[in-house]
Order: sequence, then C-alpha cells, then structure tokens
Amino acid sequence: MSDDVLTRDRVRIHTGTATQDEAMREAAGILMDAGAVTAAYYDAMQDRERTVSTYMGNELAIPHGTNEAKDEILASALSLVRYDGGIDWGGEPVRFVVGIAGKGDEHLDILSRIAILFSDDDDVARLKQAGTADDLFALLASVNET
Repeated sequence: MSDDVLTRDRVRIHTGTATQDEAMREAAGILMDAGAVTAAYYDAMQDRERTVSTYMGNELAIPHGTNEAKDEILASALSLVRYDGGIDWGGEPVRFVVGIAGKGDEHLDILSRIAILFSDDDDVARLKQAGTADDLFALLASVNET
C-alpha cells in the first residue's frame, strides 16, 4: 500500500443516486479493499452516524468510525465517491462521500485537509465538474501532501 492516503483506485463517480446506507457501505468497502480497515469498520460508521451526522456542508459527508473502533483501522486511507444524482443524508443534500480511516491521530490532519478543500466554493465547483475519476483524483491530490 502506498503512503498516500488517497489513491486513484479509491476515487469513483456514479451518475445516479444512492441511499445513505449504500454510500456508507461503498465507502467502507473501498477502505476494506485497500487493506485499511476490517469488515467491522462499516458497523462503526453506522454507530457514529446514529450518534452524530457526518454531514459537513457543501454537499460533503465524511462517514467514519467511532473512537471505540480504532482497532478496526489497519492503515490511514481515504475513499471518495461522487454521486451525481445526489444523496439524502439525513435531510441534507450530499454529492460527495469521503470515507476516512485514520491510524492514531492522523485522521485529524486528513480531515482538516479535506475540510479546507471543500470550504472553497470554487474548488467544490471544480470537483463537481470533473468529467472522469482521473480528473477528480487530480483535483484531490493535495490531500496527500503532508
């Protein structure tokens, strides 16, 4: 596994919509396929969502596990899926779902980089307009900078 938290194979674009649960399941599945989390991480994402919404604003949700699930995280990694049809995320409109797994306290630094990217309306507009997953990944590459 590369040192980059986000790799091209973990970026996807879907033209349709999904349910919140389907999107969380896909985010966890991508992280699991990357070897970053165990199968139990999806349940931890669900537990967190029941406690507090992971909707962040600007059509972004960042589902992640609870603090109690730290043992389910094997390595720091991100997944990003854009749903062009949108998702109803507990009543909020979401187009981008970023799955996150952070080893130790690394998730805080990763979260801040994602938050900075999605706080800029021009950046969000570019992310929405990216035509391919390759284009989308290129726009997101800054999250790998330490």
